[in-house]
Amino acid sequence: MFLVTPRSTPIVSRHARRSLRRHLSLSSVAGPLEPPLVYDTLPAYFNNSILAKHADRPALICRGERPRAHGGPLSRNMGRAQPLAWDFAEFDRHIGALARGLLGLGVRPGDRIGVVMGNNSAYACLQWACARIGAILVTLNPAYRLPELVNTLNLVGVSHLFVVPRLRSSTYVSLLADAFPALCASAQGNIQEEALPTLRHLVIVDNTGDTQEFDRQMDKAKCAVDFSEVLVWREDGSEAERVRKVAEGLHCDDVINLQFTSGTTGAPKAVSLTHHNLLNNALSIGRCMRLTSSDIVCNVPPLFHCFGLVLGNLAAWAHGASIVYPAEAFNAHATVDALVEEQCTALHGVPTHFLGILDEVRRRRESGDTVELSTLRTGIAAGSPIPMELMKNLIEQMNLRELTIAFGMTETSPVSFQTTADDPLIKRVETVGRVQPHVRAKVVDLEGNVVPVGTPGEIMIAGYLLQKGYWKDEAQTAKVMRKDEEGTLWMYTGDEGIMDEEGYLRVVGRIKDIIIRGGENLFPVQIENVLMEHPTIREAAVVSVPDPRFGETVGTWIVRAPSAKEPLTRANVKAFVAGRMNPQNAPTWVWFAGEDGVPGEIPKTASGKVMKHVLRAWSKDLAGKGIGAVPLPPATPA
Repeated sequence: MFLVTPRSTPIVSRHARRSLRRHLSLSSVAGPLEPPLVYDTLPAYFNNSILAKHADRPALICRGERPRAHGGPLSRNMGRAQPLAWDFAEFDRHIGALARGLLGLGVRPGDRIGVVMGNNSAYACLQWACARIGAILVTLNPAYRLPELVNTLNLVGVSHLFVVPRLRSSTYVSLLADAFPALCASAQGNIQEEALPTLRHLVIVDNTGDTQEFDRQMDKAKCAVDFSEVLVWREDGSEAERVRKVAEGLHCDDVINLQFTSGTTGAPKAVSLTHHNLLNNALSIGRCMRLTSSDIVCNVPPLFHCFGLVLGNLAAWAHGASIVYPAEAFNAHATVDALVEEQCTALHGVPTHFLGILDEVRRRRESGDTVELSTLRTGIAAGSPIPMELMKNLIEQMNLRELTIAFGMTETSPVSFQTTADDPLIKRVETVGRVQPHVRAKVVDLEGNVVPVGTPGEIMIAGYLLQKGYWKDEAQTAKVMRKDEEGTLWMYTGDEGIMDEEGYLRVVGRIKDIIIRGGENLFPVQIENVLMEHPTIREAAVVSVPDPRFGETVGTWIVRAPSAKEPLTRANVKAFVAGRMNPQNAPTWVWFAGEDGVPGEIPKTASGKVMKHVLRAWSKDLAGKGIGAVPLPPATPA
């Protein structure tokens, strides 16, 4: 971000450059004020700065979808027979048809539109169409179990839910229809289900590739609407005029996206993000990567997460670059095919993704295949720290010589720090770079005082990128967002960091106890709450355990109930969690207090608070000795 190249607008003022020459003594920085912030809404920016300049440039390639996946007029499909491939003009036609169709479904500005899908063209259209009519896109994790899905839908009052019939092992239409028989009896647009009081429409996007199978899925819920029937292709009808009128009333500070996060309470919180938050963050992210309309970004992270939705989709499109989805969900084989065949210039992922892709590249090369990756140059690694050896392998074996590292949180839209290609390799591995433009950051002690450089403390962030607040949760918002004596609003991140004299930030730990497994945040309190439902468990504590592949995995400490009559095994514990939550929450390690040389009780403070730092140390030591591993299931015979 502190870089000037012939390919982009200078983003550091002369004053900022002079100030950067002076080494810091305190851990407090302010990003440059150039280029200025943009105050457009997303649809205004799309029309004026993307479509006006890049209409005939590639916008979206979905390698798992056929052309005209959603019907409509004949498609140019960028002259390709397969797969689905849109330039920005055709992308705009689909977005417009969907925006008109959403109004036809009764969607109004401020309505919450839930999405449970993988990375596909319908999701991409919804991202822009909702913003175009002032609706709020609610991104939901496809791995949610039914209770998690229902809780999140009700928390924000979702009125329209878009799903695919299945993704990996999840079958959403069957899941909902079996759990809520009212969906089978309700008419379209008039769902009457007590457990989902605000839901009115269920829209199904066909990802089956089989017309008969899709018809069977539709028959399971009488209330269901086929996504392809929602789109309104006429551009001169009443719906088009309504879209124009709604757009005139939009403001850049309107909330357009709710993304879920959690914390020490274990209860989900919906982060409220605006046009202004997301657009400006996307522009800054893309500048750090030197994105232009010639770039092709392979977007692997899921769209329900800010990584895929903002760092991927929005950062690319804001700079006129193209997005490629290799598959609905991560698949290393499909990703390498996409990188080679689409001649991608950028690749996004968490370390787990990169490790899988590297393994696939090596396998092909060892078998004699040519894997041509000379067009690759940049991308983003985020979610977990990236080891030096992995970074070197990505540069040497995949040509990712300008790979950047980003740091942030959902509540900050999300990126506040990012490395650039100009940073030394050691800084790109050991730090998360320097602060983004128009962002302030500081590292403070327990009393809120800014600490000297080189001293750990809590990272705090201020600026345009702060969320508007947790949806209808003022109490939780007030706990993490507070004004200082000068009236500046700060986000208390809960992350511990160390800033050096050049302003580079190193994240050394988390004050919160979040576990980051392969780039996905897992929340110990939620897992503990599930474990405590088991009749033979008296106490449970969950901590992170270092893992060479995923960065961290889940470790669980169990105190058996004295009255337990049935034996509880490690495999039982894992299955119990996996059956009630996203399976990634299931523990890889389980220790029973007082057994196998494990201490006899969970350590606590005098006030009864579990000493998680002690448990983490014990867990690391025991895991290193192989004690407590959950046995793998027996292999299925070929």
